[in-house]
Order: sequence, then structure tokens, then C-alpha cells
Amino acid sequence: MRRSLCFVLLLVLPPALGSCRYNFAPIIPREVPLALPVRLTNTTLIREGTRLVATARLDGQLQGDYLSVVWLRGDHEVGRDSVYLDQKQRQARFVLPNADPGDYRVMLLFSGTLLRQLDWLDK
Repeated sequence: MRRSLCFVLLLVLPPALGSCRYNFAPIIPREVPLALPVRLTNTTLIREGTRLVATARLDGQLQGDYLSVVWLRGDHEVGRDSVYLDQKQRQARFVLPNADPGDYRVMLLFSGTLLRQLDWLDK
């Protein structure tokens, strides 16, 4: 009796347990939508005579908004400017005229979010 019960279980259990697996998952998963944030590329800060010039380019899916710059010397703000950028206009150039020799910091903000900080150190 015991031997025949084991034999029946060996015949019935493998097909029954074989059906206990994921068979509803797709073989190739669906594509996940990807939305990368806007990012700054090709940012530079150079000195042209007595002026400091900051340039930046925005890449990514860009909804039109303002790219702002804040010029700091030490802990003091010495200038602020902004330009409207959209899909057609992605490049910006900011100039701080009559910049005395010293250490400067430039903060670039898009839609009020800080994206990049550049430092200029005069030697």
C-alpha cells in the first residue's frame, strides 16, 4: 500500500508542481519611458582683460525657462543676470564687467535649481 502511494505521488506531483511558476511575465519586458533632467554642458569661466565671461549650454528635454547666474566675490554678491532659454536657444553667455583681480564664484541656476558652480582663482 505504501509503495503504491509513493508511486502515485511520483506520477502526480511533477506535473502539478511544474505549473507553479510565473507564466504570465512577458518574455521581453515593455519599454520604460526615460526622461532625463536638463543638464549643463560646455560650461566655461574665463577672463578677458578686466571682464569675467561665463558660458553654458543646456542639453536634454528643455521646457523654456530662465538660466540665471549669480556672481560672488568671497561671500558678497557682485552681480546677477538671467537669460531665457528654450529648444531654439540653448547657449548662454554672461559677462561680469570690471572684475577686479580676486577670487570669484559663479552659480548657474535653471528654474531656480542650482546646476553648476564655477570658481575663478586669480594667482
